[in-house]
Amino acid sequence: MAFSTVVLVRHGESEWTKKNLFCGWYNAPLTDKGVLDAIGAGQVLKEAEIKFDIAFTSQLMRANKTLELILKEIDQPDLPVVKSWKLNERHYGALTGMNKEEAVEKYGSKQVQIWRRSFDVPSPPMDKTHAYYNSIKEYAKSVINLKSFDVPKVETLKMTMQRVIPYWLQHIVPEIKLRKRVLVVCHGTCLRAIQKHIDDISDEDIMNTNVPIAIPTLYELGNDIKPLKPIKYLSDEETIRKGIEKAASVKFID
Repeated sequence: MAFSTVVLVRHGESEWTKKNLFCGWYNAPLTDKGVLDAIGAGQVLKEAEIKFDIAFTSQLMRANKTLELILKEIDQPDLPVVKSWKLNERHYGALTGMNKEEAVEKYGSKQVQIWRRSFDVPSPPMDKTHAYYNSIKEYAKSVINLKSFDVPKVETLKMTMQRVIPYWLQHIVPEIKLRKRVLVVCHGTCLRAIQKHIDDISDEDIMNTNVPIAIPTLYELGNDIKPLKPIKYLSDEETIRKGIEKAASVKFID
């Protein structure tokens, strides 16, 4: 049976991931470790001898740089790349810039846990008094060319899916149907959304699905864009185990 190759990669460690801050639409760069994470992902793909015909990524620098470093490692620096804000990380609203401890102190541990684990319960929206309101507004205007009213004030996983999945269906699936080998490098919540769609994961189970940082995830998809085999992490078992454990420990802070 014919199949198409799709590889999903979560970006390397960012400055805000390192500090365990809710990042979302804040345009944080990679750390030095994040650069090494990305190079490592590229090396794994090179060793697996996987090549691509097209790549998709968000319009946040941590994903863009990860993709750039991967393409350099696999000797495809000139691969066609499509960038879209529809693949941006979930917008965390008023939680943006907080670490878990600060959020718990302000809102209480029970409420923060609901926001972190819920599929469709939003945290408080970001308003104009927020410390990062202006920086995200300027980012959206200059990088994405979005009007202020188009920038979300907060998103749940469900709301993020409502932009990611239509983009997947309208822009990425047509390339897959042409039998192109597709690489998608973006963010934990976006990749969970895609995996939920591909694998028909329930609303409850998706909240316990963790996407490890910079470990390529391989799908072989049939004509119906459903997996012919279970997903395959392209790394050694110990690295995969540690990556999933770390992803669980900083879940939704991306």
